[in-house]
Amino acid sequence: MSKELTGTIKALLDEYKKAVTELIAVIKPLGSKEILVIRDEKTSNENCRSVQTILTHVVYAGYGYTNFIENRYGSKKERRPKRLFENAEDYIKELNGMFDYCEKFFNENPGIELEEYDSSKKILTHWGQVYDIDQLMEHAIVHVLKHRRQIQRFLSPQI
Repeated sequence: MSKELTGTIKALLDEYKKAVTELIAVIKPLGSKEILVIRDEKTSNENCRSVQTILTHVVYAGYGYTNFIENRYGSKKERRPKRLFENAEDYIKELNGMFDYCEKFFNENPGIELEEYDSSKKILTHWGQVYDIDQLMEHAIVHVLKHRRQIQRFLSPQI
């Protein structure tokens, strides 16, 4: 049994959970048609065409952020494949699983150093950005928030 997380790790996880919960509240009432319909036919970003593609991207990225951290400390985790679903219930399970996976990592590594000033010890992402764990977790939180807003805009274009 791990001890209760405190401090910055607890704050980051609380905010991450809050962001995921807010996203779940937006998608929970959606039917399959609303999940699947193409909302942006003009975008060149395949991750942003429909609620389905956005949610698939959010879950895939969320697991990926934790994998970056795990791999920074010696694991050889492969990115989980993208999984497409057709209903809110499955995406809700996936979003909760994504968060739980991240929380489990921090519960198993409560003393992990979040801030790193030596750039050679930071995490280089596949998109070329370099982060310490604190910055990567902040990015993970804002990533969920940005896509929650995007889905809300898809559902109510006047927002």
